[in-house]
Amino acid sequence: MDQSTDTNAAIWKSEEGAQYWTAKTAEREQKRAAQWQFMGELLPFGEQDAFTFLDLGAGTGAAARGILELYPRSVAILTDFSSQMMGEGERQMQQFAGRFGYVEFDMSTSNWPAAIPATVDAVVTSMCIHHLSDHRKHGLFAEIFERLAPGGWYVNYDPVSSPDRVVEATWERVNDRDDPEAAGKRLHRTPQEQSRHENHVRYVIPLDQQLDYLRSAGFQGVDVYWKHLENVIYGGCRPT
Repeated sequence: MDQSTDTNAAIWKSEEGAQYWTAKTAEREQKRAAQWQFMGELLPFGEQDAFTFLDLGAGTGAAARGILELYPRSVAILTDFSSQMMGEGERQMQQFAGRFGYVEFDMSTSNWPAAIPATVDAVVTSMCIHHLSDHRKHGLFAEIFERLAPGGWYVNYDPVSSPDRVVEATWERVNDRDDPEAAGKRLHRTPQEQSRHENHVRYVIPLDQQLDYLRSAGFQGVDVYWKHLENVIYGGCRPT
């Protein structure tokens, strides 16, 4: 795990970082749409159920949009610590006007804003937990557990690492076959691209460690519900 200086805030709170992310929105949503829908399907609700869910580290709201579309009576509270990302999210979420709201929240701290309800029916995270230190991952999972209504689910979509170098080399090889330009991009990153890459991988940790954090927080039904190479969807529920 790379222990160099954490540049997460500098990247995501910059106009450049937000523009880089939003420029790839269409490509990313096409690639990950099925996973965001599956996250919604893991939630224990009927199509017409009314419920409120929390999307932490929501960015521009891609995961929330998938769930809002699946459940037309659901309401989303989205959080992020970047005003630039939230501003872009407000624009991209307009088809769900009246069913969502943004709240500023830095997940690297345990200072939950009063605007986030004390209890919600579900919590999701997508491609953001890997930006947190191990200590903060562990703490955040416990905080999420306390916010969930009995029977409520937490679902996370994120990359993981492996302590087995053969496994990681296999992930890289298969990813390179899927994207023939990947190896060249990896070897010829600009300084900005290298900074974003280091920020991306700095706190990525093995899957089992994260599942242990969930169990120690009190979650039941903890499992890996989907996996493709280094990307996983795992989750669990607060007991009823």
